[in-house]
Amino acid sequence: MIERYSTPEMNELWSEERKLAVWREIEVLVVEAWAESGVAPTSAAEAARNTPEVDPAAWKEREAITHHDVAAFVDLLADSMSEGGEWIHFGLTSSDVLDTATGVALRDSGTLLLEALSDLYDVVRRRAFEFRSTPTIGRTHGIWAEPTSFGLKLANWAFEIQRDHERLVDAVNGVSVGTISGAVGTYAHAPSTIEAFVCDHLGLNAEPAPTQVVARDRHAHFLSVLALVGATIERISTEIRHLQRSEVSEVRESFGSGQKGSSAMPHKRNPIATENLTGVARLLRGYASAGLENVALWHERDISHSSVERVVLPDATTILHYALRRMTKLIDNLVVDTDRMAANLESTRGLVYSQAVLLALIDSGLTRDDAYRLVQRNAMKAWDEGGTLQERLAADADVSLDADTLAACFSNERFLDEADVVFERLEATSL
Repeated sequence: MIERYSTPEMNELWSEERKLAVWREIEVLVVEAWAESGVAPTSAAEAARNTPEVDPAAWKEREAITHHDVAAFVDLLADSMSEGGEWIHFGLTSSDVLDTATGVALRDSGTLLLEALSDLYDVVRRRAFEFRSTPTIGRTHGIWAEPTSFGLKLANWAFEIQRDHERLVDAVNGVSVGTISGAVGTYAHAPSTIEAFVCDHLGLNAEPAPTQVVARDRHAHFLSVLALVGATIERISTEIRHLQRSEVSEVRESFGSGQKGSSAMPHKRNPIATENLTGVARLLRGYASAGLENVALWHERDISHSSVERVVLPDATTILHYALRRMTKLIDNLVVDTDRMAANLESTRGLVYSQAVLLALIDSGLTRDDAYRLVQRNAMKAWDEGGTLQERLAADADVSLDADTLAACFSNERFLDEADVVFERLEATSL
């Protein structure tokens, strides 16, 4: 991933130095497992444990000769042993090392993502309670609908993030697997006890039925969940972008001292973070698509998935980590203009309260259709000719509601009183 969309933690986790260190740990554990089973001498296990880390530059030089990255690594690691180098990679095939190391990397990157998702949840949840009683316009199809609260918007996002967290926990568990099963996964040259030893020490589960490789539906699921988290980020971003439009101006991204919104127009404060995050979500969906393409390999394996995963696994986890951190900061510093929300509600001329009037008229004895047509007629006049819906209804001789009953229909409290149940549910929820 390019530096602009990277985080230090993910960069370190996916670095070549870290990859080679994990490869070495797997190879050393295998020798130790052979020694524990009485096959390899204890001195070989001790020599393997004392080997230095493989130098990336030397590894690349050897790969230029072998044209095989794992074979080059094995040569260098074995050559660095004081004795017993023949036990390095004994009974293994390349995928045993590669897929088990991938399991470690995905587990660790998944842990970072879960922490970042939890941080985002905490911030969104806190701000939901902050604005639980702040009335704002609810919109459907982009058109005024009924009053809601800005806290309810945030609460809805918080529950979606909670579901994302649950899905990601499951997906991370699904890819936290390894295999030490040999050329076509039959354990012919290394018994399953070797696999159990290695996976136990690495904190991984063993693939129950390997075909030399770990099944790629696991990785497709993982990438699909990352894309779904991205969809949540995009959904939040899209809402903020709409609410920041000049004609709405109910929220806006924070704008720092010295910041410039445009190279040409000094007045601009653009929603650059949410636009950026919308683009990130598109990338994550592309990575998920590539993961799905990787599921169908030939027979017990081929390497058509390899080039894809070298790009999409580090890139998808890294850019999502970046996106989660950016969204967390954005929500934490989001500027919420409650006065503008109130003014926008007032600008609807009472049209957003139409359903309350409809139900009051039905309760007074009108049929639903008669009540609907009566409110609609006055609403359209308010739309087209001005005045408020309440004023037009009060002047309509066909409206039988007394002044107090009619006025009660135009109260925000009527629309928000029962919504406290959402915050009771949110209060009982945590990650």
